[in-house]
Amino acid sequence: MHDETATPERIRATLAGHLARARDRSRALTECVDDRDLFAQHSPLMSPLVWDLAHIGNQEELWLVRDVGGRAPLRRDIDDLYDAFQHARSARPSLPLLDPGEARGYVGQVREMTWDVLDRSPLAGRRLERDGFAFAMIAQHEQQHDETMLATHQLRSGTPVLTAAPAPGAVVDVAGEVTLPGGEFELGTSTHPWALDNERPAHRVSLPPFVIDAAPVTNARYLEFIADGGYDRPELWSTRGWAHRSDESLEAPQFWERDTSGTWWRRVFGVMTPVNPRQPVTHVCYFEAQAFARWAGGRLPTEAEWEFAARWDPATGRSRRFPWGDAEPTAEHANLGQRHLEPAEVGAYPGGASPSGVHQLIGDVWEWTSSDFRPYPGFAAFPYREYSEVFFGGDYRVLRGGSFGTDPVVCRSTFRNWDHPIRRQIFAGFRCARDV
Repeated sequence: MHDETATPERIRATLAGHLARARDRSRALTECVDDRDLFAQHSPLMSPLVWDLAHIGNQEELWLVRDVGGRAPLRRDIDDLYDAFQHARSARPSLPLLDPGEARGYVGQVREMTWDVLDRSPLAGRRLERDGFAFAMIAQHEQQHDETMLATHQLRSGTPVLTAAPAPGAVVDVAGEVTLPGGEFELGTSTHPWALDNERPAHRVSLPPFVIDAAPVTNARYLEFIADGGYDRPELWSTRGWAHRSDESLEAPQFWERDTSGTWWRRVFGVMTPVNPRQPVTHVCYFEAQAFARWAGGRLPTEAEWEFAARWDPATGRSRRFPWGDAEPTAEHANLGQRHLEPAEVGAYPGGASPSGVHQLIGDVWEWTSSDFRPYPGFAAFPYREYSEVFFGGDYRVLRGGSFGTDPVVCRSTFRNWDHPIRRQIFAGFRCARDV
């Protein structure tokens, strides 16, 4: 929502919709498995699902019930238990966690209080409440954890429990590259009322002309890289990348398996399915993406190049909210919101293309960029340092664009995600760029 003329009533209704949609998704992801599964740790990289659920409620209580609402704490005794910075994910199964019934009861109590706080908030005054920022922040936080829980479902073994309609197939042919002129443009935002601190402030940057893929790299192209010995050629990899590839014996994207006939299969939320050559490759780490780009004669784009491709309007020279314009994303624009459990085929969303002909920048797969996660000039932490500031300067690469598991409330062309370059469990792919 980015309508500066919106009334408090309209903003309130929009926020209520975002909060309700996030909670519906949290329930769907935690009620489809039994209590033993909720407590299980399906990977040391991930929390038990029941920890995520109670953490969602605890953050909502801290910011909306206590801070914005000024209410007495419901469960101050669990604040440390669900503080993500006090307990590594690998250690969380050993904590005295709320059981599933307690967790559901707690998040339900918090949400009932949140509705009252939302009804009473003027959505004005201090920055935390202005335009409903705190409520939008919590809706985004829950949706981010929902995508994390979706990744946990991809890692779990056992009977498949998630279902969704197949992602759409291609309706137009998209291939090749797009040349963009570069120049000066506005990166980031100072005006979107719900943008998070690392997206701010808007600032002018200048880019030389560059070339970028018209679409994310497909499974078909990635199979060519594998067939050409891409995983066996150290000259294609960075020193760190080759060490990681060797230590982990990487030979294909995570969740891929090759049968005795040479056919590649992919495990998708517990179901084995043939690799679809027209879908974007996913579950590759930064080092794999970097090696492919070198093999293809290019490189990964910087995050400024990615945002230029996603926001630059050649007709006006200004930065738009999305590749297609300023309108909120719909099912015609992008594969978002867990409507499907896989990326759509390249060419499935012509309505979401940029005026320059760059497709599927939003949704389907997070896209690795070559950029380290750093603050923008003039950055100020808000409303707490632990969202962004403590990660700056660490071993993180920026990802852009969102995946099929990212909700629209999170997915802006200015939104910055980040992760370690070795991570593969996230729904990440990439596209290539090169200098003119």
